[in-house]
Amino acid sequence: MGIAADLFHSSDPDRETLHRRITPTDDQQAAQQERWNDLAEVLKAKLKDQTGLPTRTRLQGSYQFKTQIRPHNARAQFDIDLGLYFEWEGEPEDGDHEPEGLKALVQDALLAYHSDAEKDATGVEDPKERCNRITFAPDFHIDVPSYHLDAERDARALATETLGWEGSDPKAIYVWFKDEQEDQALRTKVRRQVRYFKMWAALTFVEGSRPSSILLTVLVADAVREMDLASTDDADLFESIAAVVHARLADGAKVPNPVDTDEDLNRLSDEEHAEFVAQLETLVDVAARANGAQDKFTAAETWTEAFGHFFPMPEDNEEMVVEKADTRNALIPFQFDPQISILATPKKNSHVSWKGLNELQPIPKDCDIEFSLQNAPPAGSRLRWTVRNRGDEAAGENDLGHHAGDEATITEHSAYNGDHAMDLTVLLGNQVIGRRRVWIKVRGMAVPPRNPARRRHVL
Repeated sequence: MGIAADLFHSSDPDRETLHRRITPTDDQQAAQQERWNDLAEVLKAKLKDQTGLPTRTRLQGSYQFKTQIRPHNARAQFDIDLGLYFEWEGEPEDGDHEPEGLKALVQDALLAYHSDAEKDATGVEDPKERCNRITFAPDFHIDVPSYHLDAERDARALATETLGWEGSDPKAIYVWFKDEQEDQALRTKVRRQVRYFKMWAALTFVEGSRPSSILLTVLVADAVREMDLASTDDADLFESIAAVVHARLADGAKVPNPVDTDEDLNRLSDEEHAEFVAQLETLVDVAARANGAQDKFTAAETWTEAFGHFFPMPEDNEEMVVEKADTRNALIPFQFDPQISILATPKKNSHVSWKGLNELQPIPKDCDIEFSLQNAPPAGSRLRWTVRNRGDEAAGENDLGHHAGDEATITEHSAYNGDHAMDLTVLLGNQVIGRRRVWIKVRGMAVPPRNPARRRHVL
């Protein structure tokens, strides 16, 4: 069993786990559902009137597969796929509409929706090859792929911008995915693994050269087919899947669509595929070191190499929360014990400040916070500062943290109420030789500007 397996997932919804931190909140899902329901009804009515065709919509992609992840940073967006289906009998070419013509109608409908002041759409992007896209405040977009549907044959074809009609059946691949694991509990476990790999990919690759969600989904589903899912924890399972996927892609790039083997789901260029394989090799090494660690702190610090601030530390769960000033920072003795001074200063009132060593009293929002390592680390070692935010405010803004730097002194900012953490890790090679967590408790609104000195009147 992976020593940090309970930091991947727990049946207790209140525990801080990787899966909890990468999954949208209930409020975020409700907001998305409200928008796509409204958009779907408007598009169906408008395009049925324009084309004279029966029109349906269907949620697909990550939302349908139940593998959606939150944006990997506060600037990224949730991705929703809303399929739009135009019905006529026969082949796609038997209808009165060309694929690019249907996509143009959809684009116009999205622009009209965006122009409606009662809607909260924030923009419509230029048409993409295989979909149209509309964005919404605060943090998501809806991709609208358009299809021909012959309901009698249960056959679909995707309308593209320049490639004509393309064989594509999102329903068939979803049914395939569900049928791969008939047991609901095991299917849920596979879905978690897909989420882990999707977040790793989001953190590792830039958009445009990132392996697609459906590619990762199929790779994971294929990899687990011969594995003992029931008795393997999430940490060990992730390592096993990473090793199988790496070996497969190192041997060849092609990943056939399981419901249409003529389609290759791997659309990465040769250079992008080579980078994918190289990063998978690194991931396998990280997973092996993490699962082979002697203590949970070292394991969690190692998993941070793959998942960054999304991977929680043992202190994030109540049995290891440090509450008292005289409590040791770690239950595991390390070679180096970092001493961190903290200075928090309101941005609008520099005459007020809070200071501390290894801890800080609660502070308000909108403070600059300077963290400075006071004792020299061992020669040849390196530092890794990681912000881990918690609480509803940070989660609502998709800002659960970030890598904060590698210098001896760094500056951060208090933006959200809640109990947040600054974690300093000291590494020598790949070995964790020191660590310290500083809790930053943010309470209340920002300190107002200092009133200017009252002018003296001279008689």
